[in-house]
Amino acid sequence: MERCGAVVSSVLAVVLVLQLGLTPIMAQQEQRQTGIAGKEVILRHKYTKEKKDVACRWKYQYKEVSSIIITLSKEKIFKGRAPMAHRSELISNSKQLKVSDLSLDDAGIYTCDCCSPIDSISLHVFKLTVSSNGHFLTDEDLELTLMHNSSHSQPHLSIELFNISNNIVKTEILQKESPQKYILKLKQLKATDSGTWMCHVYSNSPLINQNISFDVKVLGFGEEHSEIMYTTVGNTVILSWHLNFRKIEWKEGFTGKLNWAPQGNTTTHELLDFNVTTRRELHKTKKSNHIWFEIPERKTDSTIEVKIPKVQLNHSGQYRCQLEINSRTTQSTRALVVMQVSANPAGPLSRGGKMTLLCQVSGPLPSNAYLLWERVNGTQTEITKSQQHEAKVEVSVSAPGMWNCYLVEDNNRKISLNYTVEEAHVWNSYAVIGAIIGASVLVIGLACVCIINGMSWQRRRKRAKRMAQAKQYLLEKKTCQCQRRMYK
Repeated sequence: MERCGAVVSSVLAVVLVLQLGLTPIMAQQEQRQTGIAGKEVILRHKYTKEKKDVACRWKYQYKEVSSIIITLSKEKIFKGRAPMAHRSELISNSKQLKVSDLSLDDAGIYTCDCCSPIDSISLHVFKLTVSSNGHFLTDEDLELTLMHNSSHSQPHLSIELFNISNNIVKTEILQKESPQKYILKLKQLKATDSGTWMCHVYSNSPLINQNISFDVKVLGFGEEHSEIMYTTVGNTVILSWHLNFRKIEWKEGFTGKLNWAPQGNTTTHELLDFNVTTRRELHKTKKSNHIWFEIPERKTDSTIEVKIPKVQLNHSGQYRCQLEINSRTTQSTRALVVMQVSANPAGPLSRGGKMTLLCQVSGPLPSNAYLLWERVNGTQTEITKSQQHEAKVEVSVSAPGMWNCYLVEDNNRKISLNYTVEEAHVWNSYAVIGAIIGASVLVIGLACVCIINGMSWQRRRKRAKRMAQAKQYLLEKKTCQCQRRMYK
């Protein structure tokens, strides 16, 4: 009995050793490949080209179900009943299998008996779906859905997202339904995010290292400008928005409009609207009858512009350019801030008198900005600052000179405007000189008129005298003739 037990133990040990030794060999027979849904994959085996006339058969197995994909016998090809049979073909000479337009259901075990031992390939299929078909407006969120399928137990995947600069982007995982489905979210896309992104999928067991690229197009405003534009009364201002639809080759049509909300007013005025065709042609139409602004015409450009030749204080406010496509909108706003200076009373400063200089801007100022009156007189500097959030500042003036008003934000002077205070006598001297010049011109004009009238009177008098002489001559001639007749 002891010998029988020893024999049994030896046999079991041998079987165990053989099993442990064959397990790696069997594992080596099964290869792993990955594919991406919608694309093609070529399944490679260890077939040698020496046996060119050998019969070849590819089979597909998922779970417990097995079916034939394609068979090559005597140089004739027969398609089987596997789901991907109509999308499969053998590559000549190598007898490798190419499967086109992969789907998640194509995952499974593919076996090839073109050679011995039989090759077995485990195909893992990934499907990446991008929300909105990869077409977004600025500030919209991107959602990625990653699906995975294989015939074995599903691995736990590690997913990383790389942007167009090949930098890792932190995403939010919204959903993780078992290892087969992952949903990731990236918030508030920018126009500069347009380009080719990459999703990197990794797993240790089984070993998976797959890159999946996808395109992102973000329609919006390129060449970002400052949100606030500062100017002074009387200047020419151009507000512009550059659309990036040509740069990213956006192929869908969309519409847009430009609205203006005056400072301190809730009423909105539509200045213009525009549309972009699928041929990427931009057409603009003026909608407002305001004559103080112009729309420069640019036939081949992709820029929306508004030109104000002589800006006034009441032209300030919010200028908002809005894009719309399929009931989705995005917008970009420019705030126009205008500065103006004035004096009360206006005109020259009389001796011993005072005047108040007022500097104001349209709209309230942020906490990091203020107005500043400054006058430099020799080496002395006079400064008056506005109160916090005040949009105006006053200064009392009792002496002539030039004052400068500055708008300061974060210790940076944004805009400035000056006002020169003149003395009254200087202004009066100018008035006297002007009056003298005007009187001289008037006297010379009157003298010219008198000379012309005198010459005309002289001519009329000479003409009357000649006519009188002619009448006298005719009268004397007639009398003489009458006397001659009486003597006869």
